Amino acid sequence: MDRHIENRRRFYSQIDRFWADLYGEEYALYDVHMLSQEEVEKIRQVSEYTGRIFFKTWELLKEVPDRTLREMGFPEEAFSFLRLETMAIRSVISRLDLIPYQDSYKCIEINADTPTFIKELFSINGKVCSEFAVTNPNAGLEQALKTAVRTAIEEAAEAIGKDRPTIAFTAHDDNIEDKETSLYLLNISETTGTYIPLHKLQIEKGKGLFDEAGNQIDILYRQTFPIENLILDEDEEENKIGIWLLELVEEGKLSIINPPSAFLLQNKAVQAVIWNLHEQRHPFYTDEEHHWIESYFLPTYLEAEPFIERNMDFVKKPAFGREGDTVEIYKGSGRLALADTQKSYTDFLPVYQQYIEHPKASIQTEKGRQEGSLLIGSFLLNGKPSAIGLRAGGTITNNLSYYLPVGVRE
Repeated sequence: MDRHIENRRRFYSQIDRFWADLYGEEYALYDVHMLSQEEVEKIRQVSEYTGRIFFKTWELLKEVPDRTLREMGFPEEAFSFLRLETMAIRSVISRLDLIPYQDSYKCIEINADTPTFIKELFSINGKVCSEFAVTNPNAGLEQALKTAVRTAIEEAAEAIGKDRPTIAFTAHDDNIEDKETSLYLLNISETTGTYIPLHKLQIEKGKGLFDEAGNQIDILYRQTFPIENLILDEDEEENKIGIWLLELVEEGKLSIINPPSAFLLQNKAVQAVIWNLHEQRHPFYTDEEHHWIESYFLPTYLEAEPFIERNMDFVKKPAFGREGDTVEIYKGSGRLALADTQKSYTDFLPVYQQYIEHPKASIQTEKGRQEGSLLIGSFLLNGKPSAIGLRAGGTITNNLSYYLPVGVRE
């Protein structure tokens, strides 16, 4: 075991600007979970079909009345922002969370607005595969990521009429994962952008967003800063600077990536809308699309009763949330079976989804062999399937779950 710890620390210490440990604990495992080529292809096929359902549903939701947005738990201040079409791309980088189920996969949610797990899958996974001399399922996809980011910036610049835009990549400076993810995207984009910590951005109402030197920012790349948090932002004088920023986007004085459409899809209540339309066999979806929903989505509602009536185990989670925070698992009787210890998102609308068990696998950690529940992260770049990877942890995948690299079994 000492040799394993030594090898792990030697390997990850050679990788610049990567958070192999988080919160004082092991995060990135020195281990590889092997998938067959058929499994990799199936994950990407499911991701393709699932993504198409989400992005088609956006076309419907952008037209719904305020009452529907309110019922879905969106903040009133964001209604006009939600309907903006600032880019043809609905979400530049999004991540589906999938659970292997029977001989296929089920989507438990889409992280369309601010997904993390990017550097791990597009960059680190290949290095681990080389270390273990196995095939990397994500080979060549870092170039695709670079192209997606650059294309998005070019489209954002065109939308606001800027030939040479000022580009700022931002994140909370004290969160190593968020900061380094933003810096990674900045570096691979090879643009003229700069990294500016969130606390150093300055907003002038109705005028623009500026850096510390007073230079106006045209494009804000906020990969890890959620809109639902931004809306609550106030300065020391209690000015609603988050709302001011959304207004700048509405007025065409600032472009943001991911675009507003990604925030609309980020809400987990979207899956309740999809499932409701599916149960009605609504003609908005084709017969083929109804088959995809039946095959790859889970029953999802805005109330628990449908599960209790059928005595089906279910998950209660906030419409907006991150890293398993505030997630609870219930038995079909309505009895609470398991809850995440963090309760940061209790103010958001709850969404109820059928519970299915994560498959488990033996993983090698610095503490020895452990059993971890597996969750697949499957990225979409401009809606197209891309890098895949695994988190391994408890029944509820949270911020203490491990990153488990994946390789392809020949």
